[in-house]
Amino acid sequence: MKIVVFEVEPHEAPEFKALESKNEIVLVAEPLCAANAPTFSDVEIISTFIYSELDRRTLERLPALKMIATRSTGFEHIDVAYCSERGVTVSNVPSYGEKSVAEHVFALLLTISHRLREAMDRAWKGEFSPLGLQGFDLAGKTLGVVGVGAIGRHVITIARGFDMKVIACDLKPDDALARKLGFGYASFDQVIETADILTLHVPSTAETNNLLSDAQFARMKNGVVLINTARGSLVDPRALIEALRQGKVAAAGLDVLPDEPMIREEAQLICSVFCGQHDLRKLVADHILLRMPNVVVTPHSAFNTREAVGRIIETTIANIMAFADGEPQNVVTTLVPRF
Repeated sequence: MKIVVFEVEPHEAPEFKALESKNEIVLVAEPLCAANAPTFSDVEIISTFIYSELDRRTLERLPALKMIATRSTGFEHIDVAYCSERGVTVSNVPSYGEKSVAEHVFALLLTISHRLREAMDRAWKGEFSPLGLQGFDLAGKTLGVVGVGAIGRHVITIARGFDMKVIACDLKPDDALARKLGFGYASFDQVIETADILTLHVPSTAETNNLLSDAQFARMKNGVVLINTARGSLVDPRALIEALRQGKVAAAGLDVLPDEPMIREEAQLICSVFCGQHDLRKLVADHILLRMPNVVVTPHSAFNTREAVGRIIETTIANIMAFADGEPQNVVTTLVPRF
């Protein structure tokens, strides 16, 4: 089979050699998009990360396509319904970075609570004084966890180690887990109203789009801290900016933004297709968030540890091999929200 792997980093390339013995392998650094798709019209299997365009417009230009092996857990960037119509199998990586992402949650939170960015900047400038850099303890604070899946569970475990109180919401509460980890379940509204710090761990779906907007921020405590390592679409960026400006949200730690692919490739702003595909208001809001002093932003890197990336590639290769052997695994069909 002809396999094209998109968005390949140089250090990842040798790993995909395991597929070469029985297949034709092409490794491509850039993402797949409608513009370059005709170049790969004979490809049967593609593997992409999250920045490739996998909508109907792009996939229609790949007439030989039989399988998509996304190197991610989320698959909202793929037109799964169209793939189902065409009989194209879509496989994901269900589990790879639960601990990595959970650790990143607290990297962002500790950066905020101990004002590390300001402190480091001051030290680098030779101003070795803690005056004006007072932070706050995590111990005793109430952490609100929206979504108690694999990542949410690890976040709760770490939070309990910091002696935090934890309140969480999920579509399928697990009372045994709550007793084991020492947290309580509540409704979504109760969680956002009670939390001193709120962290999001749900997928991007129609139901979770703008899960936090003006109405939700209005119900939160004054001075709440928001952490989002899940998906940028969960938070209305303009509502967040206003909440930050008013002090309703004291600070935010964000590893994801709604239009992060556009920020990553700003040259696309001059493309004729821009206005039809992206909301300029959201893009501007993203840029404002990047520059606000009480916002810490990382470039969707929570997953990016040696161990987690190794698991992604290992599972992706196994998914492709299983499909080639006629026994596809980790097949996805529909988006099911969990919170």
